[in-house]
Amino acid sequence: MKVKNIIYAAVLSAVSFNGMAQKTVLNKAEKEYNQYAYVDAIAIYEKVAESGYKDEKMFQRLGNSYYFNAELPKAAKWYDALFAFNEQQEPEYYYRYSQALKSVGDYAKADKMLEIFNAKVKTDTRGVLFEKNKNYLEQIKANAGRFDIANAGINSKQSDYGSTIYNNKLVFASARDTGSVIKKTFKWTNKSFTNLYAAELKADGTLENPIRFEKKINSKFNESSPVFTKDGKTMYFTRNNFLGGKKGKDNKRITLLKLYKAEFVNDKWTNIIELPFNSDQYSIAHPALSLDEKKLYFASDMPGTLGQSDLFSVVINEDGTFGKPENLGTAINTEGRETFPFISKDNELYFSSDGRPGLGGLDVFVSKIKEDTTFDLVQNIGEPVNTKSDDFAFIIDNNTRKGFFSSNKEGGIGNDDIYKFTETKRLDCEKKLSGIVSDSQTNEVLADAKVILLDDKFKEIATVISDKNGIYNFDVKCNQTYHVRVSKQDYETNESPVTIEPTNDKPELDVKLNKQIKQIEVGTDLAKTLDIPIIYFDLDKSFIRQEAAFELEKVLAVMNQYPEMKIDVRSHTDSRQTQEYNMTLSNKRAKATIEWFVKRGIASARISGKGYGESQLINKCSDNAACTEAEHQLNRRSEFVIVSMK
Repeated sequence: MKVKNIIYAAVLSAVSFNGMAQKTVLNKAEKEYNQYAYVDAIAIYEKVAESGYKDEKMFQRLGNSYYFNAELPKAAKWYDALFAFNEQQEPEYYYRYSQALKSVGDYAKADKMLEIFNAKVKTDTRGVLFEKNKNYLEQIKANAGRFDIANAGINSKQSDYGSTIYNNKLVFASARDTGSVIKKTFKWTNKSFTNLYAAELKADGTLENPIRFEKKINSKFNESSPVFTKDGKTMYFTRNNFLGGKKGKDNKRITLLKLYKAEFVNDKWTNIIELPFNSDQYSIAHPALSLDEKKLYFASDMPGTLGQSDLFSVVINEDGTFGKPENLGTAINTEGRETFPFISKDNELYFSSDGRPGLGGLDVFVSKIKEDTTFDLVQNIGEPVNTKSDDFAFIIDNNTRKGFFSSNKEGGIGNDDIYKFTETKRLDCEKKLSGIVSDSQTNEVLADAKVILLDDKFKEIATVISDKNGIYNFDVKCNQTYHVRVSKQDYETNESPVTIEPTNDKPELDVKLNKQIKQIEVGTDLAKTLDIPIIYFDLDKSFIRQEAAFELEKVLAVMNQYPEMKIDVRSHTDSRQTQEYNMTLSNKRAKATIEWFVKRGIASARISGKGYGESQLINKCSDNAACTEAEHQLNRRSEFVIVSMK
């Protein structure tokens, strides 16, 4: 298991086996396993397994040991044996098995495991996301092919990963042999600990030979994933719990990860301190800075984590102190691993996750950070960056569209390798939404129909007129929900929602209109004639809901069709609240409705109205009567009565 996966451990209970010799050997394996010495545990377990011995817990341990060590194809072998031995497993094994199956390209069986997983744990975000995105492979394919990638040219036979740019250098973590007489190894992987290295970026895009980064930053344990402020005076980085020559451990005597800060003073990195929200009892790793450098993002399994590791942010105060870490929430985090955040200059959050539908292991995802600091839709950035293996630590320069990422995919030099890339096409997925407007009875195409495109909050985006073949077109973006509203003289207005999927298919939405065959005259209530729902105000509110404006469009279309028509808006409430309150509320509602029509071009002389409060109830639901909510709703209505046609 590499440093990138440390925040992903499972300590399982001990198990007894038949046979004294096997019991002695397996007890040793169990000890290694529970101390996260997965490589040592694997060696012992596999010797027993190769002798023909079969045991459910042993298969679990072997699968887990490879899984936690990011060797998913080997994990698949032992999970195969586990499920062949006993198909009934705890839900998490179905998820791990699905991820392992993806690593060997068996997506069909992986999806079956995910279906079983979701059936067993219906509330798990990973299963829910799979159910909502069963065409995830098509979506990933639609996002693919946007990168030219190549080996970065500085990789060793060990792990190299987690890069950042500093002073025209690529700074990264590496477990390469440093030539020390006494080599320290990481018990989890039996590999050398990682230190930070730097390689000069040359004008042609290649890299000089890496050299060790600042001696004071590198310790005898793991360092990784640095990030630097724009002025180059402050760096944040990940290190094992080690400072001032002292190593910290949790209550299981495991040394976890912490974030550290260093300052550049007199051409040297010094004043190394750990951040105040670190703890000996959980890991914090992989820092990233917001565009204004007032917020630090990171991965952690601290209390409040939704999954095995989540992304958090913490405010950096002007005096250098820190606020309280906040979980980024379910818009980003799942019950799996979210890790390696990076904020681009376009204010996009790139991160890796194995909790979302992907190609296997960790995939790189991206989400735009909105102005209100919430997150837009999360998208898989596609192949060739993402593969069946772990793909992570993605960084990009928004001007050149060049960057680096790390992966343990096939064909690499070491356990993890750094790759460089050029993005040849932006992820902004745009499509052309088209459709045909026709008569619902005769199927005759309808030219000159007014077609309005609205967003998911019913805000008008664009308006077109259908051509002689009844065809309309709009430019739309993928993964967005729109509403298409169509109106035409002598027809009832129709509105339909449509979600634009990021597939290769062209989105289409045909709209059929019903002929207006209902007679209208003085005294007609257009609300009843046009089947307008009773409620388009929220309870105790006097503003028109955006989604209800569509219903008023029907009345507007009739008034435009009959330019001499005058109507009277009559607003009614239910009997709850006092009579005075209800009269005031209904008058406000009538006024708001009139204003809505006037803003859309209806002369104020053509529309009048007032409120009637609870004075004209249409059922028994007067004060203190026992009525259902549905019965009360019948009284909360608006009428649009025709008072003149000339």
